[in-house]
Amino acid sequence: MNTGRAPSGRRPGGALEAEVLAVLQASRQARTPGEVLRWLGDGLAYSTVVTVLSRMFDKGLLTRSKQGRAYAYAPIADAHGLTARRMHQVLESDPDREAVLSRFVEDLPARDEQLLRQFLGDLPGQG
Repeated sequence: MNTGRAPSGRRPGGALEAEVLAVLQASRQARTPGEVLRWLGDGLAYSTVVTVLSRMFDKGLLTRSKQGRAYAYAPIADAHGLTARRMHQVLESDPDREAVLSRFVEDLPARDEQLLRQFLGDLPGQG
């Protein structure tokens, strides 16, 4: 797997988390840290993978279930679902929801605004 490392040998911020998430999303089942480590296969320490998975679980990105002595992790949603979840979290973080939504729509490109209007028109009881 391409590590995407900088010339210093370190990954850019969030890159390992993105790699782990990609491994889990490509899998049809929950994976243990050892399995994730084998998929990544680039000399990471087991404890590093456990730490990343634990932090992702704490952020609400993953579910986990006991599997033997370890936990097995799975993403809570596909990539699009996780993006939508982040959008919800950002919206929830501002007390003036109306202003945020208004500004968001104002700043959308015309094509995206039309797509959003189409989705809203397709809601039950609308249009």
